[in-house]
Amino acid sequence: MSDHAALSQTQRHAVAELLRITPLTDELGRLFEKAGEELYLVGGSVRDALLGRLGHDLDFTTSAGPDRTEELLRSFSHSVWTVGKEFGTVGASKRSDGREWVVEVTTFRADAYSPESRKPVVAFGDNIAEDLVRRDFTVNAMAVDVVGKTFVDPHGGLQDLAAKVLRTPSTPQVSFSDDPLRMMRAARFAAQLGFSIEPAAFNAMTGMHERISIVSAERVRDELSRLLLADTPRPGLNLLVGSGLADVILPELPAMRLERDEHFRHKDVYEHSLTVLDQAIALEKARDCKDGRSNPDHEPDLVIRLAALLHDIGKPATRALEDGKVTFHHHDIVGAKLARKRLRALRYPKNVVQAVSQLIEQHLRFHGYGDQSWTDSAVRRYVRDAGDQLEHLHILTRSDCTTRNRRKAERLRRAYDELETRIDELSAQEELDAMRPDLNGNQIMQILGIGPGREVGMAYRHLLGLRMDEGPLGVERATAELRKWWDGRLH
Repeated sequence: MSDHAALSQTQRHAVAELLRITPLTDELGRLFEKAGEELYLVGGSVRDALLGRLGHDLDFTTSAGPDRTEELLRSFSHSVWTVGKEFGTVGASKRSDGREWVVEVTTFRADAYSPESRKPVVAFGDNIAEDLVRRDFTVNAMAVDVVGKTFVDPHGGLQDLAAKVLRTPSTPQVSFSDDPLRMMRAARFAAQLGFSIEPAAFNAMTGMHERISIVSAERVRDELSRLLLADTPRPGLNLLVGSGLADVILPELPAMRLERDEHFRHKDVYEHSLTVLDQAIALEKARDCKDGRSNPDHEPDLVIRLAALLHDIGKPATRALEDGKVTFHHHDIVGAKLARKRLRALRYPKNVVQAVSQLIEQHLRFHGYGDQSWTDSAVRRYVRDAGDQLEHLHILTRSDCTTRNRRKAERLRRAYDELETRIDELSAQEELDAMRPDLNGNQIMQILGIGPGREVGMAYRHLLGLRMDEGPLGVERATAELRKWWDGRLH
């Protein structure tokens, strides 16, 4: 498609999308115009309108100060919030044309980072031109004058959008110095939108990648998560690694690019991990779809994507050569510890850290199932250890098969199908998800005539082990086994 044709198509998308929101924008425009203020639809909202994918969240910028903006929005909506007011942003929600819209209006901005600051110095600008030149990329530096109904594109964002290129409005060095997180946003947009980054901007990222270290861990975490939750994270991850940003924010990722020579022959661990991530996303999307196709209503799953990306990060530290073969003994255990440490440093929530590290630690449990018959006890323990991460473990284990050997891949697939069938059968019979001993703590204390203490926990674990080994015992037999165990301890 020629650039001209692409622009024409882009403009048609824009007209259709902007007409869709006209009732709301007209109302806001009249309100701000009457107050003597300028108002522009801006940034991602304009970009997404041009791409034909505008949602119900709209971003505006204005000449009005934060207090004046709040006053005007309170006359526009009964639902107004001021969480970001110190940064010039006031939000509101309103129902219009049968839809619920979320509106955020920000005073013209001109903020920047000081050389050693972790947070931007907030400064308000005087005009739309100053606001747009401070934005991250030209595709986000376009605006629509809501009052005058004109399109504002001083930096050629429309052409860059048609070409799917990320370019900065000012020089990349100035842009990335103003806010180093923009370098990570480039990677995120590469993943979300399939855009490439122009050579000058990539070179600036490479030369300035260490500056990302001044950005708070929480902001870095949020950008990394958005990247991973895109439909195709691979291009963004490759950009993080290729620019050196990953060396600072997630050094375990580039560390997986292990050299392969005549002595250390093995899969490229980095590329293998990206393939596992791709396959996990495909399985995640197919979840709950009986025909195996993508579920259009699925929600991207951060836990499975982090686990898939990081499941082999223990390999560089455990690589060894034994009898001419490369080994990675205990890389699952080492990887779980490394993941836990890195995710904590990035300030991920405790439940995410725990789930991801557990999946990494357990991702090799299945291997060997196809080579020997697992007892019902082994299946029960597999389910018990996986706990509420069982579905994630199913996806990760299946995704971890990247062999080009079709016979081996088919054998592994059949073996896991069989394991899942056995899990389903045992679950139906025994309620594996809620596996408990046949006696609870109160019953144990009553039968043994003891009070709360360490012995109750030991007895509980003994009965749970019997439950997993032999299935449900029933109260009578469990009582007999409990007394037998207790008598054995006393003698």
